[in-house]
Amino acid sequence: MRTITKTSGAEALRATGKRLTRARRLILDVVRASEAHPSAAMIYRDVRRRLPRVSLATVYRNLRMLAAEGLLTERADTAGMRFDGNTADHDHFTCVTCGRIYDVPAAGAHLAVAPVLPAGFDVLSRRTEFYGRCGRCQRRTAPPATPPGGDGGTLTGSPYKRSEPWQDEASRAARASRT
Repeated sequence: MRTITKTSGAEALRATGKRLTRARRLILDVVRASEAHPSAAMIYRDVRRRLPRVSLATVYRNLRMLAAEGLLTERADTAGMRFDGNTADHDHFTCVTCGRIYDVPAAGAHLAVAPVLPAGFDVLSRRTEFYGRCGRCQRRTAPPATPPGGDGGTLTGSPYKRSEPWQDEASRAARASRT
């Protein structure tokens, strides 16, 4: 699911009244072209291929400005900030095996739980995150139907048990650094 406005990066930047620099346009184009929700380092690597003299500081500064203007969104991840060129309302599915983030249509009100908030709190937006294993990882790393020495019951205590993404931050950071 990639629902991005029809305007080009240059048109979108002109509409905000910001200067149209080559680095800014390339950064926006790289983020919008990616379905991987790239980190600043990934964006820097791709932009630098086309603009060798760009600095990492320039990439960070422009990413923050583009997010503030609503041309892309920032999302926190255990490995750092990731950027999304899809500004339409949508949710995310994160594969706990490969770390890839997928856009999925917004879940809608049927999954939304009304939060119990103290008096004076006002909800401005909500975000739903799904965690699991993507189809590719399920096919590639599917555990055997019955674990060795097991009875086919739960995988608790077996080497096949997967930890939750927030419990295994070090391995996620290691996977992110390999991309």
